[in-house]
Amino acid sequence: MMIRTRFAPSPTGYLHIGGARTALFAWAYARRHGGKFVLRIEDTDLERSSDESIKAIIDGMTWLGLDWDEGPIRQMTRLDRYSEVADLLIKDNKAYYCYCSRDELTQMRDAQRSRGEKPRYDGRWRPENVKALGLVPPPNVKPVLRFRNPNDGDVIFEDLVKGKISVSNGELDDLVILRADGVPTYNFGVVVDDLDMNISHVIRGDDHVNNTPRQINIFRALGASLPNFAHVPMILGADGERLSKRHGAVSVMQYFEDGFLPEALLNYLARLGWSHGDAELFSLDQFVEWFDLGHVSRSPAQFNNEKLRWVNQQYIKNVDNHLLAEKIAGRVLRAGGNLKKGPALEQVVALLKERADTLEMLVDDARLFYVDLELAGDLQSTHVTAAVKPALRTFLNELSALQIWDMGAIKDSIRRTLAEHNLKMPTLAVPVRVCVFGRTQTPDLAAVLNLVGRDKVLERIRLCVD
Repeated sequence: MMIRTRFAPSPTGYLHIGGARTALFAWAYARRHGGKFVLRIEDTDLERSSDESIKAIIDGMTWLGLDWDEGPIRQMTRLDRYSEVADLLIKDNKAYYCYCSRDELTQMRDAQRSRGEKPRYDGRWRPENVKALGLVPPPNVKPVLRFRNPNDGDVIFEDLVKGKISVSNGELDDLVILRADGVPTYNFGVVVDDLDMNISHVIRGDDHVNNTPRQINIFRALGASLPNFAHVPMILGADGERLSKRHGAVSVMQYFEDGFLPEALLNYLARLGWSHGDAELFSLDQFVEWFDLGHVSRSPAQFNNEKLRWVNQQYIKNVDNHLLAEKIAGRVLRAGGNLKKGPALEQVVALLKERADTLEMLVDDARLFYVDLELAGDLQSTHVTAAVKPALRTFLNELSALQIWDMGAIKDSIRRTLAEHNLKMPTLAVPVRVCVFGRTQTPDLAAVLNLVGRDKVLERIRLCVD
């Protein structure tokens, strides 16, 4: 059997973390088994769907590197097909038209609640009930089409993550499958699509578990074989609630803006609800090789932004310096840096990347080598005090006298200055950093001074002490 999976987002917003992880799992399963991965856009929510959201989804998938073999396929281009399948169900007496108004449905459910019953559609427009109830289709009213759900028995299926699931048909009512305007509802559209696209494995979030029995009944009504179902656990915030905007959950592309590497984000998402032994860091190729549904947890996963930043830091450390410089060059320019007025960016990256957990943090440090110093008065007054200025003047003289400008010579100048004024390293290093960089923390002092260059270092220290 050809393995065929799909990712089928609704374009009613951006591609979020939960959707990205679902896409990753479905993509990896297809790739591991030499199958096909389909991108389908479920855009039948006409009020909320937008082309902007479709673009956001495609941009997010492209940035993550989750390439698709077919698609993107939009449901709204397939309305004739849904109508064709609906006609088959009507012909087989497995679907029927319902003329209930919204008010009637509300009254029906209110009455059921008042009797302590589960609110649901009561099947009044089923053909066998129409005559008994004396119902006549009202004029000038476009009906919806409802699926005739089996009255008896159970829907039983083996979920590849959750195990055996059984739901009584008595819990399910006759759901609407075509709206009055001919647009399919979710549960009908997804069945027709999965059937037509020969989807072998439906891998999706476990918020869809309750939809699955309804979809299985539609598959069976059409005489179709069932795909395999695998419902992966939800992603929760630190408070145990479903991850949302209030937890800081944002568009996948916001992670790009914030300086996360796609490989790092995918690595982190892979570990949310799946594991391969104790492996924390692995390549996408390794993930594809290892991924199976048997090791997907049944329990919800908890999103931890600090852990994500740690994973990103490990990836940044291991990126080739030349490639990393290419990745941040545009960001440095947008941050106001002039790459022609400073050391080679590759050298700066090599010095700074060990302490950066995002590209934006790396840019924030790197730009200091390429911008004119804007010294904050409060920093200078706090750290460049009258007590330390004599040591700064000594250090300035030491540096001015150097015949060779390199890290070794600068370190010797630091040692001699500390010894002459009987100071500890921070007492000198912090004021020097403030003078040269306008901040109190940098990597190794001699290393950064060496990169900045003699002229700029001398000029900036001189401005501080004069």
